[in-house]
Amino acid sequence: MTIPSGTVFQAPRASAGSRIIGLGSYQPETVVSNHDLARRMDTSDEWIRERVGIVNRRVAAKDEGVVDMAVTAGAKAIEDAGLTPADIGGVIVATCTMPSTIPNAAAQVATKLGVQAAAAFDLNAACAGFCYAVATASDIVRAGTVRNFLVIGAEKLTDWTHQDDRSTAIIFADGAGAVVVGASDTNEIGPVAWGSDGSMSEVIRIDDRDSFIHQEGQTVFRWATTQVAPVAIRAAELAGVALSDVDVFAPHQANLRIIEAIAKRLRKNGAREDLKVARDIVESGNTSSASIPMALDHMRTAGEISSGDVVLMVGFGAGLSYAGQVVRCP
Repeated sequence: MTIPSGTVFQAPRASAGSRIIGLGSYQPETVVSNHDLARRMDTSDEWIRERVGIVNRRVAAKDEGVVDMAVTAGAKAIEDAGLTPADIGGVIVATCTMPSTIPNAAAQVATKLGVQAAAAFDLNAACAGFCYAVATASDIVRAGTVRNFLVIGAEKLTDWTHQDDRSTAIIFADGAGAVVVGASDTNEIGPVAWGSDGSMSEVIRIDDRDSFIHQEGQTVFRWATTQVAPVAIRAAELAGVALSDVDVFAPHQANLRIIEAIAKRLRKNGAREDLKVARDIVESGNTSSASIPMALDHMRTAGEISSGDVVLMVGFGAGLSYAGQVVRCP
């Protein structure tokens, strides 16, 4: 078939906007405390709290994988949105910890949830993955290609962490968080402020499938405490939102000292003193792409945030990659 030159293809019916309409999360049952770690390595509760702010972290069972955790979190988000799997047209799983790259997690998650013939793909931007995935889903929904997109951040970081390495074993944990991004008459997901710096790709890495996570902690700390706040500020600017109008700051839960340093800088640039800041790191550890949606779900469950709150999210990590956007809490 020859298509005549100048033919204009039919476009899908675009949506005026997109919004987050559902939220869910999952954590494994096993809790590993600082005291548990101190019994097997040269560390202490005081040292860990001072260094990264973590008290407890969750560890998945040997037979519990990224897909399993993603399915549970995703099912909760779909239910919270008041939808059924039949309403979902696409699934993105943001993850950097699948045991193999083929098959992807998203197609398996879709099938296990009962989502039929969904567009399904994984996205790896490490700890920035969730924000990257929300931006991707939002643009697809607004284009009219899919009406409801399930976005999941799911990680089993303990599979890739040497459990005797106190520089990483004290930090990383397992879990999943999810949102449903749906079409809306108004736009409640702001434009993404994102980017990368591959010149620093060596500071957080896994060299091959037989290796564990390597992280140059001090280098990452300096980069995050100086370079991430401007990304968050830019995200607010792109959304047309003053920092003083932001109710909740939900950064990637990398390190409590990093979170507090970024929040302090936001307040110096106009954010309110009573800005609510996600500190899920204390009880959940660093769960990479799962950390932001999991923190938001925990805050909402605890009554710390409410539907309609203006949330400033920013993810950052290996790549080095970073991304942020303003959304409304469902």
